[in-house]
Amino acid sequence: MKKIAILGCGWLGFPLAKKLIEKKFEIAGSTTTFEKIDVLKKAGVNPFLISVSDNEIVGDIIGFLNNASILIVDIPPKLRGLQSENFIKKIKIIVPFIEKSIIKNLIFISSTSVFADDNTTVNRFSTPNPDSESGRQLWEAEEILQKNPNFATTTIRFGGLVGPDRHPAKMLSGKSNIQNPDAPINLIHQQDCISIIENIIQNAYWNQTVNAVAPFHPIRKNYYVKKAQEFGLAPPTFDHSKISVGKTILSDKLIDDLQFEFQIVDSI
Repeated sequence: MKKIAILGCGWLGFPLAKKLIEKKFEIAGSTTTFEKIDVLKKAGVNPFLISVSDNEIVGDIIGFLNNASILIVDIPPKLRGLQSENFIKKIKIIVPFIEKSIIKNLIFISSTSVFADDNTTVNRFSTPNPDSESGRQLWEAEEILQKNPNFATTTIRFGGLVGPDRHPAKMLSGKSNIQNPDAPINLIHQQDCISIIENIIQNAYWNQTVNAVAPFHPIRKNYYVKKAQEFGLAPPTFDHSKISVGKTILSDKLIDDLQFEFQIVDSI
């Protein structure tokens, strides 16, 4: 039985772990919350309490990686608020432990924030040009992992995440003067995120970088007002005083190379 280690069993990592267990993989999963240890254990995950900061790793990282052939890194940058950290340093701290393990393949969960909001269409040939600190740090983290010769990294740049208990329309409900009303949306459902990761593992699709966004790009003001109505929420209002900026992300490489078909598109 092949063992996969998932660093970050949160909103995406935990349901991914359960799906991979159904596929007969042995899963080691990390959490930063002691209360979640039993939850992971009951789901069949071998749980590890591990916390990665920009200056140390607390927890049994060696045991977590032991005998795993694939590592999935799903720890988002924390660059806002008083507890902000240097994400690049966090990745650099993890790398030596990966190098000492038997891991040969790695999946890094990144974000389409590595591309600027410059009103362009992003495809498989587009070069990142981040205009935010989180995008800059994610891109540098991608480079660190992909250039390491000790393991083969595939990077997935997900768009905005949608799924159980998570939808941006709920966060925007009732808010006013929201910027960029005419910018396109770039979202992806949790179900498709998990399917993409499964496909990459199944097809041994390593040393690759893919953008992962549902092929559905209505403008923000139309989409979020409609979703608010569907959810029975107060719709947001938008600021039309400035020219909208955004981008349209294409998942062309994912579709071309893996013949991936998104399951949740216009109903997202």
